[in-house]
Amino acid sequence: MKHIWISMVFLPLLLILLPLAGVILQDRPLGAYLEFPPLTVYVQHAPFSLMAFLLLGLLLFSILMPLIRRFLIYKGPAQVSLLPQKPFPWWGYAGFLLTALSWLLAWTRFQWFIPMQPYTFFPLWLGFIISVNSLTWTRSGRCLLVNRPRFFLALFLLSSIFWWFFEYLNRFVQNWHYLGVENFSTGQYVLHASLCFSTVLPAVMSTKEFLASFPRLTRPLQNWRRITLHRPKMWGWLLLLLAAPSLGAISIYPNFLFSMLWVAPFLIITGIQLLCSETTLFSDLQNGDWRMVWLPALAALFCGFFWELWNVNSLAHWEYSVPFVQRFHIFEMPILGYAGYLPFGLECMVVSLMFGKVMGEEGYS
Repeated sequence: MKHIWISMVFLPLLLILLPLAGVILQDRPLGAYLEFPPLTVYVQHAPFSLMAFLLLGLLLFSILMPLIRRFLIYKGPAQVSLLPQKPFPWWGYAGFLLTALSWLLAWTRFQWFIPMQPYTFFPLWLGFIISVNSLTWTRSGRCLLVNRPRFFLALFLLSSIFWWFFEYLNRFVQNWHYLGVENFSTGQYVLHASLCFSTVLPAVMSTKEFLASFPRLTRPLQNWRRITLHRPKMWGWLLLLLAAPSLGAISIYPNFLFSMLWVAPFLIITGIQLLCSETTLFSDLQNGDWRMVWLPALAALFCGFFWELWNVNSLAHWEYSVPFVQRFHIFEMPILGYAGYLPFGLECMVVSLMFGKVMGEEGYS
């Protein structure tokens, strides 16, 4: 538990202060970085580079290929019959109906609905969260919404705070910006954005639980390569020494360090866990169990597809400006940009685990 309290104090301070230090060192005004809604464009992004695109694509492929190969060659008993454990619940139908109706209203431009058009994100994702929980309930007889309602509801509050940190870090790299929020006052924007951001963790963690109900997605990585970390405290210091300066430099070199927006917070938490001799998200790798790494990353990528799908034709939406790889889009996102969802899923998992322990939810996995 010690690492949780250290992280709760240490991590927010680093996330807030280090990028600001980079701005101050360059003697730039701070006002634009604290703008609500964030409308001013002040980062000049590097143009598309085919060489960078190919190199980053090759790096991503080399990281994912062992996982893909494992699934392709796995001959174990993955095809386990999993009959529905529960009848499909009435609230599941309500969730799918809410999703479908919100999707319709988000993508159409009914004259009578124009004043409410920017507010479709929250009900759309609330419907998604309810729907995913209903599918998990039917498949396995358990789900966050039914079996752990206190934790499930608390995730909405935690999620809002959690995503605001990413919004803050994005001020220094401006990899995404919002359209259709120009008429929001500061108060309206903060309240509406907080409500939308509250759906992130419940969506990812509910999806992770749903994917875990498919043996074909879990059995191949349940007993795979064993990785033992020697001298963990040394690695903890190395992670902190890598992540902290990178956070300070993202406002100085946004075109080269933008990926640290997604990676650095997770590295800092893991570094603190190692220094405190606590378990990390990678602890199960010493037993060959990769599920705690694989499932949340896959869940975030799964949610990411729907985030980008539903975003593309919504009135209030976001667009991307990713240095060097801003081409070959799937919806608004350049294809290599989807790689950011993988470490993001790990961050969602580790923060949810920490929060669960604080709430006494020790058994959550």
